[in-house]
Amino acid sequence: MNIRHHCARIACVAALLAALSATSALAQQSQIQILIGNAQLPGMRWPNFVDYRATLQNFYSASGFTPVWLNGNQPTAVALSLIQIFQRADQKGLNPEDYDASRWPHRLDDLRQSKDTATVARFDVALTVSTMRYIDALFDGRIHTKHLGHPTQHGSKDLNIASFIRDQVIHSQNVSSAIAGIEPPFAAYRRTEKALAHYEDLAHREDGGKLPTVRKTVDPGQNYAGMPLLRRLLLLVGDLPQSYSPPTDAQLYDAPVVDAVKRFQRRHGLEEDGRLGAATIRQLNVPLQQRVRQLQLSLERWRWLPHSFPAPPIFVNIPDFRLRAVTPEMKVDLDMRVVVGRAMRTKTPVFAAEMTHVIFRPYWNVPRSILRNEIIPDIQRNRNYIAKNNFEVTTLDGRVVTDGSISDSILDQLRNGALAVRQKPGDGNALGLVKLVFPNGNDVYLHDTPSTRLFARARRDFSHGCIRVEKPAELAAWALRNNPGWSLERVRNAMQNGPDNVTVNLAQSIPVFIVYGTAIAYANGEVHFSDDIYHFDTKLIAELNKGYPYP
Repeated sequence: MNIRHHCARIACVAALLAALSATSALAQQSQIQILIGNAQLPGMRWPNFVDYRATLQNFYSASGFTPVWLNGNQPTAVALSLIQIFQRADQKGLNPEDYDASRWPHRLDDLRQSKDTATVARFDVALTVSTMRYIDALFDGRIHTKHLGHPTQHGSKDLNIASFIRDQVIHSQNVSSAIAGIEPPFAAYRRTEKALAHYEDLAHREDGGKLPTVRKTVDPGQNYAGMPLLRRLLLLVGDLPQSYSPPTDAQLYDAPVVDAVKRFQRRHGLEEDGRLGAATIRQLNVPLQQRVRQLQLSLERWRWLPHSFPAPPIFVNIPDFRLRAVTPEMKVDLDMRVVVGRAMRTKTPVFAAEMTHVIFRPYWNVPRSILRNEIIPDIQRNRNYIAKNNFEVTTLDGRVVTDGSISDSILDQLRNGALAVRQKPGDGNALGLVKLVFPNGNDVYLHDTPSTRLFARARRDFSHGCIRVEKPAELAAWALRNNPGWSLERVRNAMQNGPDNVTVNLAQSIPVFIVYGTAIAYANGEVHFSDDIYHFDTKLIAELNKGYPYP
């Protein structure tokens, strides 16, 4: 064979190989486009990705629908890093199997053993879908709050996932750091992650034993058959110091353990009395794996919040009955107890709004439901009820009709909604001496109360839905801190001695978030748990268990 013929043959082979390569590339493109169009990928834990179809189209169009996670048929270093991240998703409070954690080794084996275009396309699309789901979950949570009946708390937060993966992930030298940049930036969120890791470790070390129940509360100094197990549990969770030395009498409920039980009670929303009653033993017997689940749900809820705020916000956390106003650095500036809506009938809703004004010595305009269910029956029993309780009957536009005895005619108009009732300002007013308003469709607000005794209770769900605050003057002064001249002294004077029903507009509106978290990681290292009083945790778990695509 002469050189000319040999060169021609080589050129022919090269052209053939190029054609085959082009054909393969076209086949891969076609496979990827078909998979995206179908929005289904059998073999994934959650094969339906219709909710990401448009995002995938956007993402792959930039690469001409060719694989992005492969060099030839070999996964890139970033692809392998992502797989490891998926396998550690539990560290973020997520379920690794939602991102196919156990399926990736098999897919990698298939990729090594098979070079066909369908295998390559399935691997690449599966990795992209898992990456999008994972990033979305960390950035914004998995469940949209509206689906749970909560008006959105996401604010103006937005992320173009396709662009983020193209620009920040595909060629990243540190994939974990790149993804961490889209997580909530709050110290409390990071504390919750740390607490989750700690409680997962504790759950693995828990022996599963249950403390015996008691017919009669065990007081300090008495004997209790469950003392050895109680000591082990309190040592495990850190409420009892490791330096503790048990007494000779193994069943004695001794002073160091009493102090440890008090710490446990404080962290679990119980009366801090150091006595071993039914409620305390019930909380002690909650499996630590359930505490892990509460922390996972807390992380989910942190992700629902905006990443920044136009002004330092106020948070009211329903299940632990506390209000916290924070600094621009998200450090707690003001902390107080609150009373929230009854779990049985008048739950306080979860939502976000902007506080715009404060009303000193307000009227209480009785809601129609309370008027119908409570006030009218009281009037029927005692026609002087209105006068006796400092109420007055008004027209719907606020003109006073009477504050005296109620006639049959007025009672009929109250029944049919033609008239309204309001309580006059003063010390006995149900709203107390100040009301803090953040306009919302739920007609919920923060307010003072004459019933201060309820703040001493451990469980504080007693209201009709609005939120009673323990330190109303301090909160009003905090809200008015940008209004010149509104010191705490002036606020107190306006409450006690000022004119009635005076509105003061805030110089700067304040974001208010009514939230629901049954696990809180404190800055001092303590982790506090609350009962799921409204069963919102139960509902969220049920929705998460349905898997992708989440609503």
